[in-house]
Amino acid sequence: MKSIINQITEKFKAEEKAEAAAMQAEMQNPSTGEDRRNFLKKAALGGLALGGLMSAPIEDVMAHTTSRVNRNSKPSELKITDMRVAVLNVTGRQPVIRIDTNQGIYGLGDVRDGGDERYALMLKSRLLGENPCNVEMLWKKIRQFGYHGRQGGGVCAVEMALWDLAGKAYGVPAWQLLGGRYRDKIRLYADTPGARNPEEFAKTMDKRVKDQGFTWLKMDLGIHVVAEQPGAIVNSKFWSGEDGKMKGQYDTRDYMSYGSTLHPFTQVQITEKGLEGLAEYVEQVRNAVGYEIPLSSDHFGHFDVNNSIRFARKMEPYRLAWVEDMVPWFNTEQWKVVTQAIETPTITGEDIFSLKGFKPLIDAQAVDLIHPDLGTSGGLLETKRIGDYAEENGIAMAMHQAGSPITFMANVHCAAATQNFLSLEHHSVDDPWWEKLVKPTGKQPLITKGFANVPLDAPGLGIELNDEVMKQHLHPTAKGYFEPTPEWNEKRSHDRLWS
Repeated sequence: MKSIINQITEKFKAEEKAEAAAMQAEMQNPSTGEDRRNFLKKAALGGLALGGLMSAPIEDVMAHTTSRVNRNSKPSELKITDMRVAVLNVTGRQPVIRIDTNQGIYGLGDVRDGGDERYALMLKSRLLGENPCNVEMLWKKIRQFGYHGRQGGGVCAVEMALWDLAGKAYGVPAWQLLGGRYRDKIRLYADTPGARNPEEFAKTMDKRVKDQGFTWLKMDLGIHVVAEQPGAIVNSKFWSGEDGKMKGQYDTRDYMSYGSTLHPFTQVQITEKGLEGLAEYVEQVRNAVGYEIPLSSDHFGHFDVNNSIRFARKMEPYRLAWVEDMVPWFNTEQWKVVTQAIETPTITGEDIFSLKGFKPLIDAQAVDLIHPDLGTSGGLLETKRIGDYAEENGIAMAMHQAGSPITFMANVHCAAATQNFLSLEHHSVDDPWWEKLVKPTGKQPLITKGFANVPLDAPGLGIELNDEVMKQHLHPTAKGYFEPTPEWNEKRSHDRLWS
């Protein structure tokens, strides 16, 4: 037994020596802050020398040598000291926040794709000095500043970063803090933007399956496919721009544009010719990928309930996995009408904030599936609560995601901990640098052949930033890389919502 103890002791003495050398090098680095330097000094003084244990009872030696507690973290004394931002050029625009602490560990979060970093920065003054491990309490403190769509991005980014910090402080993956995991791999569905040529698009979808290993696909399937065919769309010219083409549904700069007008108010309709063109498009894709692969659809356009039903019924021979966001998510009764009229499963939810926002749809059985985006829905714990509530009501959950690898990994942990999960969106399949924005802190890569790997041996979200690659992909409007933000330190309002 003594020889085994000697072997273990020598092993850990070598590790401690290496750790001590690394700490000393960091203390001598001129760029190391004073708070961090003081922390490292205390950590060095607090270490327990293994050599002195050789005369101690075997039980004491074993207890020390087999303990892998992170001695560089004291969770009860952890305090938030700063929040900084770097804005990436990912899916248009992606602000990344970093929450720093008095113990040198940090947490990462994304403000949802296309959102404004100020949604998160205005929360900084409400977090300074708080213990980040009190995740639920801090979430309740700031959730009043969240809302549907991108306006939920700030509180969700903070919530992600808090779970990352708590996991690092306690040395466990985020999924463990959510109650444990149901699965070790997360099935992904590949977002594939639409192409005008159905044959070329079918080839792309085929590549997704054979070369990239995806077992679930998603396609853009909307009136944009047939908009230039004469006689396919009714009332399209009224919504056309100066180039004579119908403005896309994402043109929201003009409040009265097609993209900003609610579906029932456009009076856009699809003719039988238009429906035939769309059916031909889907048939070629189905012929390429077969029927074993679930094929989801999105981005139909802004038209009313009647045309939504006509559209979905035309697609029924191709057994789509779902039709997504055909009408606005808050029109519960309209969703119920569509769902009851068609065979294809219906889904919505990427713009809904909190469980309270999802309850009307779930309680009314208005959709067949829910589709939260963790960057809007409330973060990891709230999204798990949404999934659990849907499960109790017999509804499954897919997850929308179009962010950086930080949001992606937050979704992976949440999906691992939620039983009724189906599949998670991967929106950056064709960006070879996307995965390189971060480095996994565990042994597995982020993705293996169409499945995300759940970190089993890495704390928090299981990633750290790859600063070199991050800096290569900053948005043109980015103001530096995690620059100081002292202008957001001061709280200026009284936040209580009741008297």
